[in-house]
Amino acid sequence: MARHALILDCDPGQDDAIAILLALGAQEEIELLAITAVAGNVPLGLTRVNARKILELAGRADVPVHAGCDRPLVRPLETAEHVHGETGLNGAVLPEPTTPLRDGHAVDAIIELVMSRPPRTVTIAAVGPLTNVALAIRKEPHLAQRLRQIVLMGGAIELGNITPAAEFNIYVDPHAADIVFRSGVPLVMFGLDVTHQVLVTAERLARLRANGGRVAEAVHGLLDFFNRFDMERYDAPGAPLHDPCVIAWLIDPTLFAGKDCPVEIELEGRSIGRTLVDWWNTDRRPANATVMREVDADRFFTLLTERLARL
Repeated sequence: MARHALILDCDPGQDDAIAILLALGAQEEIELLAITAVAGNVPLGLTRVNARKILELAGRADVPVHAGCDRPLVRPLETAEHVHGETGLNGAVLPEPTTPLRDGHAVDAIIELVMSRPPRTVTIAAVGPLTNVALAIRKEPHLAQRLRQIVLMGGAIELGNITPAAEFNIYVDPHAADIVFRSGVPLVMFGLDVTHQVLVTAERLARLRANGGRVAEAVHGLLDFFNRFDMERYDAPGAPLHDPCVIAWLIDPTLFAGKDCPVEIELEGRSIGRTLVDWWNTDRRPANATVMREVDADRFFTLLTERLARL
């Protein structure tokens, strides 16, 4: 597979932080063009700093970071400090950024990066609410046809994690998700059904720490904090590591299995934010996303451990 020219749109968040680090540890497969920050797990004032803290930790302050939208398109912002802590990156002492945010709004940065490169060569990895991505698609009418693909963490075939019906990223900005899923861009969706198979057990966490060095210590602290809420909530041996699944698939798609499905976004009522995945295509409609449902979790953590050891 050709190297991915990647824009990583995120709302760090501990699992976003691990996704950033995994992308940085995959230079043979991924050219990280920029990180674009959005409000989600915590407000934008924190996510735009948190992204730069992770780059500083990895010694990659050269990667540009652009601040994007500070609220969803229609609804008030809901955040998740109860999971991630008040900073979004509780659990580790991280270095302060030495480089400022890049000039320009994240939406404009996405448009400029995609439109300045050959058609179908830029991928967006979206691991937060889809506000930045949706606005870029709306602002530049030719963007959708220029993108190679959007690979996203969001949604679920079955149960939600913020409401009985909805996963957090889609729930925070369902109207943005609706724009993205109707855009015609090739989509690959990593929902809770697959990410909940990738659990940060004590053994896996210990192997990550055994890499040694300040990145390994920070990863251990971040995930040890992140584990606590979901381990208690789900009575599980570890928390699901959602966002790095997107990056792992870009590195090695054989880790995952799924199929093409029609997906709609519920925009009102008690089920707002639900991804209605027609797994069996009972309505006989064209598919608009490849929905992942299976993962080799052991191979995933082997890949993650090996790539983070490079940093």
